[in-house]
Amino acid sequence: TTLYDLTLIGPSASTSQALKKIGHRGIDPTGETTYKKTTSSALKGAIQLGITHTIGSLSQKPERDVLLQDFEVVESIFFPCEGSNLTPAHHYGDFRFKTYAPMAFRYFREMFGIRPDDYMYSLCNESPIELSNSGASGSLFYVSRDDEYIIKTVQHKEAEFLQKLLPGYFMNLNQNKRTLLPKFYGLYCVQSAGKNIRIAVMNNLLPSAVRMHLKYDLKGSTYKRRASAKEREKAVPTYKDLDFIQDMPEGLSLDADKYNALCKTLQRDCLLLQSFKIMDYSLLVGIHNVDLACQEQANEEAGAGAKGQVQKALYSTAIEAIQAEVGHMGSMETEDRTGGIPARNSKGERLLVYIGIIDILQSYRLAKRLEHSWKALVHDGDTVSVHRPGFYAERFQKFMCNTVFRRNALKTSPSKKRRAGAGPVKRAAGSGPSLMTQASSSSTAQSPLLQHQASSDTREDTEADKTGRPDLLPDTIPQRNPVASTVETAISSLGSPRFLPASRLQPNTRGESSNKQNEEDSTPKG
Repeated sequence: TTLYDLTLIGPSASTSQALKKIGHRGIDPTGETTYKKTTSSALKGAIQLGITHTIGSLSQKPERDVLLQDFEVVESIFFPCEGSNLTPAHHYGDFRFKTYAPMAFRYFREMFGIRPDDYMYSLCNESPIELSNSGASGSLFYVSRDDEYIIKTVQHKEAEFLQKLLPGYFMNLNQNKRTLLPKFYGLYCVQSAGKNIRIAVMNNLLPSAVRMHLKYDLKGSTYKRRASAKEREKAVPTYKDLDFIQDMPEGLSLDADKYNALCKTLQRDCLLLQSFKIMDYSLLVGIHNVDLACQEQANEEAGAGAKGQVQKALYSTAIEAIQAEVGHMGSMETEDRTGGIPARNSKGERLLVYIGIIDILQSYRLAKRLEHSWKALVHDGDTVSVHRPGFYAERFQKFMCNTVFRRNALKTSPSKKRRAGAGPVKRAAGSGPSLMTQASSSSTAQSPLLQHQASSDTREDTEADKTGRPDLLPDTIPQRNPVASTVETAISSLGSPRFLPASRLQPNTRGESSNKQNEEDSTPKG
């Protein structure tokens, strides 16, 4: 019986222990989160003390251009519990705080319009909030109280890779500030109890003031890319590629200008990541359903902008990252403040989409090559997430621009409908007033062709011309048959206020009696 009890207790105990510890993240006996055996509260306090000191000392240094050696500088200061001439007393235990490339990161913050006092106030005035849904990486995530910054613990290799990446990152930001790549504002290290805890400060992609009804982590891979049962139990699960294909087979519809800007930004960012041999990154997609939020607003404060918080850093929102035009974005009242990209789903519901590329600190080194080789043996090598950077970037772009995001289908103009089948054109309900209703009172007996001409919507053709659509007719139209050519001639005249006479619209293939009848019909009413 004792052995039987042990066999039951053993696995459950190990399972509970595994649930408590993921990577370096764990839970102490009091229930508080720990990272490398340092409590979360002590880590947050050390981060705030360290950033306050480094920003203060940095403000005393004169501004100058960033030099190549600035990317390799590491400043360090010791914080004893009892305090010193440079540091205050505290109760977090002795620790050492390191700041990587302080001059370079100061330039990055200035580039995004972040003032030193605002940066310090956001991170150090109030304790940051720990995010419970930290994912399976074993990292700790904090968000600043003003919802502006994310503080994330990174591994030693990731921090080392970011240091090597900084010169190229600097060059890319100088060339183009509008990017979906993570925006790094600082890289630090807390040395406590013989452990190095490295942290990176980044922009917050998903504002807390906006409720995310759906959230996806997309790589463009299908191998084991489905959310686990445990993940689905969360309040807002992070779904994956196969879940998106199943839930949204028609994707997210964007206006043409925003779709083109998004795909162009993705192409540019992927090219940069490929040049640094970076892969295994993801596109984080947060979806706020505006129509659903309006229904929920009576029961809960779930509407976008409920806290009224606006991000202060430049180019930090999704809409700013892909294009410059932020002001006129439709009738959604929240998008100008929260920076979401307006979209619609297959049901026609209004959405705000928040996106950004994450997890870029993965280099295609030996470990990743071995991982891909092993996965390719048991599965199709082209579908696994770990792949060579060039193929990964191409597959990533194709999946995002063909499957996830779709260009809105433009309204088909009446001229296009007539050319498709030279028959009567039926206007869609609710598509706007028709000129035929204005002309019918005075010319009810006119020929059907003239009524077709009057019923055409010149506004749609004008809009089509502005958007550069190729479906407008040329000045010279090849003659295929008398009826079709006459209709097309009438349609081509819609761009000007001049209407063709009814007699010119009649086909020549009919008999003489037909022409006489048309003249009799048109003359009295004319």
